[in-house]
Amino acid sequence: MKRIYTPTQSGTDWQRLLGKPNLHWKKGRSAMSAAACWEESQPGLPPEISALLDSCQDPALSGLDLLLAIPEWEVALPGGETVSQTDVMAICRNDSGLVILGIEAKVDEPFGPTLAEKKSGATPGQLERIAYLEKELGRKSPFGDEIRYQLLHRTVSALLTARAFHAPVAVMLIHSFSRESKWSDDFAAFCAGHACNQLAPSVFEILGIAGPRLVVGWCKGDTKFLDVELPSAF
Repeated sequence: MKRIYTPTQSGTDWQRLLGKPNLHWKKGRSAMSAAACWEESQPGLPPEISALLDSCQDPALSGLDLLLAIPEWEVALPGGETVSQTDVMAICRNDSGLVILGIEAKVDEPFGPTLAEKKSGATPGQLERIAYLEKELGRKSPFGDEIRYQLLHRTVSALLTARAFHAPVAVMLIHSFSRESKWSDDFAAFCAGHACNQLAPSVFEILGIAGPRLVVGWCKGDTKFLDVELPSAF
C-alpha cells in the first residue's frame, strides 16, 4: 500500500487509482461522479455532506473543515492480501478534534455479495476476515446472511483509520448519486443489525464499539454530477 500522495490537478487524476481504471471510469457511474463532485467542492467538503453532518447537531460533527481528502484509500485487513479500498478517505477537524470520514460513492452499483454469498465456498482466510469485521463492529453473534459484506469492511476501514490518526470519531458515509437512492434498503438493513442512536434522518451512531465513536450515514449526492464526463487518463 502506498502512503505517499500528491495533489490532483483535476478529477481525471482519480482514474489511475481505481482497481479497474478502464472499466470503472464512465460517465454516470460512481467513480467519475464522485471525482467531479469532490474536485468542484474543494477545498471544502461537498456541501450536502456538510449539511447532513451539521443536521446531527452534534458538536463533534458540525462545522467540519476538510484537511485532506485521499481517493482510493487502502486499508489492510486480516485474512488475506486483498485490501479494502475506500473511495475517499477525508481527514477533517473542528474545535472538538479530528473526524475521519470514509466515503463510499454509489450510483446504481450494489454493495457486492451478501454475507451468505461471501461465506459460500469461502477460504479459511475469508472466514477469518468476516469474523474479524464482526468483532470490530461489536457483534456478539454473526450478522444476518442478507447483510452486504462491503458495508462491513468499508465501515471497519473508517474505524481503523480513525484509530491510526488518534481521531475520536469515525464516519462511514454512503454518498449516493442515484436518483432513486438505489440500495438504500441494504444500508438500512445494515444499520438495523446494530444497537444504534439515530443522530439525524439516515445518520446513526453505532454503540458498543471499542475505540472511536462510530457513525454511519446515507447522503444524497447532487445528481448533476451524473452528467459530467471527465477525460480519461489513458
